[in-house]
Amino acid sequence: MTIKISIDCMGGDHGPSVTIPAALSFLKHEPDAELILVGLEDVIRAELKKHHAETQPRISILHASEQVTMDDPLEVALRRKKDSSMRVAIEQVKEGKAHASVSAGNTAALMAVSRYVLKTMPGVDRPAICSILPNQKGKPTYTLDLGANVDCEPHHLHQFAIMGYVLVQAVEGIERPTIGLLNVGTEDIKGNEVVKATAKLLQADHDRGALNFHGNVEGNDIFKGTTDIVVCDGFVGNVTLKAVEGLARFVKDVLNTEFRRSPLTMLGALIARSALKMIGKRLNPSRYNGASLLGLRGLVLKSHGGADAEGYEWAIRRAYDAAKNDVQEHLSAMIAELMPQENPIEPSNGGRDTHDPVQQNHRHGQLSA
Repeated sequence: MTIKISIDCMGGDHGPSVTIPAALSFLKHEPDAELILVGLEDVIRAELKKHHAETQPRISILHASEQVTMDDPLEVALRRKKDSSMRVAIEQVKEGKAHASVSAGNTAALMAVSRYVLKTMPGVDRPAICSILPNQKGKPTYTLDLGANVDCEPHHLHQFAIMGYVLVQAVEGIERPTIGLLNVGTEDIKGNEVVKATAKLLQADHDRGALNFHGNVEGNDIFKGTTDIVVCDGFVGNVTLKAVEGLARFVKDVLNTEFRRSPLTMLGALIARSALKMIGKRLNPSRYNGASLLGLRGLVLKSHGGADAEGYEWAIRRAYDAAKNDVQEHLSAMIAELMPQENPIEPSNGGRDTHDPVQQNHRHGQLSA
């Protein structure tokens, strides 16, 4: 089966100078993949020419006359830039021309446009951003939500847990992945009322065999690999993600500085070069780039806006793996089975249109991820 992925070539801090080299490198490793490069055709062709790839048979170019910038308000991205590379790339998924789409563009805009174009799955109130973080067991810890929903009710966190559960089942092949609820302590009495109420919902699912709920976990459990999945609201998740990225770069900078401090430390670095290389590889944030927007009627992957070509290639790979493993089909089936038939009604919205992604994203307080 040929996996087709649409790429928003213009999105992110670097645009085609990163997205196109990443796309070409990815194709070298996956012979059954085809890519649709979306954006300004002249710019894309010029970049392909730099890499002597103008005639790559597994690449097609789809012109889009506009670009969503990192500073564009939601209203502009959604209502004024209807021919943006971001939107056109997502429309390929809706029309069945691509199995998944990847963008490094403005996160709030990507979520709003994806939600408007693809809609949410039945039973899902809010899509969530799910990505992976490394742990000491050498396996990924899937963490969500990482920034789409700042203010959550218990049933939202419950839905996030179900979506993460299905994703890990499909991609990692784990029959009953464990779920941890991020809290300030592992005891049942710890946490705010939203977390406590969520724990009761997840425990009820665990008791009837629908989910594998481990219980409350703390921040350090993410990196211990205590559970396969960690669930939290978007505010906590986004702060955690940014803190981890900052720490990884800080540790790398400290090691570089200290090993260059004197001839003796430089000798030590030379002796430990092999180990340091492996440490750098395991802690490299680029390897964990690529977050899934779960709960939509189509696969959309978000790359970090500042990702380099290596990082963006990882995002494309995650989109490829999700499509290859039929994640969307698994999500549809399992969500229909596991989601409660009725969820609590959202607080009064003062007469606003609850189907308007712009109003919803303002209300939910979407962050960048």
